[in-house]
Amino acid sequence: MSALAPDERSESVRGLVLAQDLDRELRNASPQEIIAKALQMVEREHLALVSSFGTESAALLKVMAEVDPAIPVIFLDTGWLFEETLTYRDTLIARLGLRNVRSIKPLEQTLSREDPDRSLWFSDPDACCRIRKVEPLSRALAPFQAWINGRKRFQGGVRADIPVVEEDGSRLKFNPFANVSRDQIEAIYKASKLPPHPLVAKGFLSVGCMPCTSRAKAGEDVRAGRWRGTAKTECGIHTHKGS
Repeated sequence: MSALAPDERSESVRGLVLAQDLDRELRNASPQEIIAKALQMVEREHLALVSSFGTESAALLKVMAEVDPAIPVIFLDTGWLFEETLTYRDTLIARLGLRNVRSIKPLEQTLSREDPDRSLWFSDPDACCRIRKVEPLSRALAPFQAWINGRKRFQGGVRADIPVVEEDGSRLKFNPFANVSRDQIEAIYKASKLPPHPLVAKGFLSVGCMPCTSRAKAGEDVRAGRWRGTAKTECGIHTHKGS
């Protein structure tokens, strides 16, 4: 990895200091207040929310829609998603009045070159996530100065200590649900009468791509069904530093 030029180092330091200052300011703020602050900082055309439209996604999307339903929403359509997830995306768009959902797909030439027989998920799941999630998201986020995601500390693992705001390469990354509990998420669903993801009733507590998602067993962590039987716990979009 090459060293940063002096101007790049200065910009990186400024971004880190800004993120740390915002994190202190918003440490005890509500999700609505955090999203509103993000919108104030960079304005709508420079802010995106990234959503998997998974089992807990409706809560964050509902809060965002209350602040501004026209904030761009990036959805990574990996080519391996459950049909139920695609249907759920369309249901929530209509239900919440989301005005700018962008479904981003991997580049066909990349898939043809690196995963021609669609077996990469089995031989190298990290590489599969890279070409189907990390690279498409990097491309989709290129026009934006900040982004919002739905990670929570209660999900455990590397998420247990996430800040409310962090520096992500040249962007700010807002985690408005960092402090939210599972009970609070359930309360949002109940109060707003939000429909659950169709796979929740079938025992899926966290839903990603079909080959790497399984049902959670009683008493297991909410993300235990992701990449079961491997040491992998993240797809890479939250562990890869943006540009």
